[in-house]
Amino acid sequence: MQRRSFVPGTALATVAALAATLTACTGGSGSAGGSADTKGGGAAATSASAEPGKYKTLPEPCGLPSKGILRRLLPPGGTESPQDADKVYAGTADITYDTDRRVGCRWKREAPDGTRHLTLDFERVVSYDPAVSDDDKAQNVYGKKELAAQLPAGGSSTSPTPSSSSGKDDKGGKPGQNTPDGQGTQNDGPDDDQAAGKVAAGGKASPASSSPPASPSGSPSDTPGSDIAPRVLDGLADAAFLNDKLVTADSGVHRDVTIVFRSSNVIVTLSYDQWSADKTTLPDSRDLQEKAQALAQELADRFNE
Repeated sequence: MQRRSFVPGTALATVAALAATLTACTGGSGSAGGSADTKGGGAAATSASAEPGKYKTLPEPCGLPSKGILRRLLPPGGTESPQDADKVYAGTADITYDTDRRVGCRWKREAPDGTRHLTLDFERVVSYDPAVSDDDKAQNVYGKKELAAQLPAGGSSTSPTPSSSSGKDDKGGKPGQNTPDGQGTQNDGPDDDQAAGKVAAGGKASPASSSPPASPSGSPSDTPGSDIAPRVLDGLADAAFLNDKLVTADSGVHRDVTIVFRSSNVIVTLSYDQWSADKTTLPDSRDLQEKAQALAQELADRFNE
């Protein structure tokens, strides 16, 4: 059989025609698909995009609290120089990789009655889903934090305590000394609202059994329904809650108060604790909560400026 001769010119023309046809089809389909996946493509995509968050950056955390509120939460030890006090109130900034997304600061104050720690954490939430706003994403993150806190079912919603209410409870910032005669004992019941911060070594317990309570059940802050129990806070930013835990362990007795609040797409976590130098003295829950709430309210007001 005689083979058909190969004509290069005809083959090249055919290949070129096929390539042009495929290019036209691919270009048309790619253009249509690209507009559907691009967040900013077309009027329909723009109208469907959720609103961005109010805040694009975060504040410098160590300079945000006022000196007055810091002195309330971290009262002076009495023997330090003004220079040493300034170092304490200056705080130490946390090391973060993106200061537009997360910043923090921490303070530590050592005093004869114990050590106090204050920590601030600011997180700016950004949603990368065009159908979910930054605020909605932040509310979801906040909701998970509130759920993890396991607030008691009986915890009532309360408004933040005004900062001017510190007069009677400060008393030099020394917990456990609201009753100089030390009448409170480790046997005080959980319903006694004056039990916190008043456990004295001279109570009914014998000197040999002066170890701290085995559990924090004797503190009114852990009683559901109490006005100082862990709870949701009304009137603070867009959403807020307060948690209060008393820890009695061999390492020491300390009370940890945490306030978390959301302002638009920023979530602020405030942690404030006091370690007692005397294990028989419980840090005063109400005193610590009022001071922490005063700082939280000040921070929330700064965000609204």
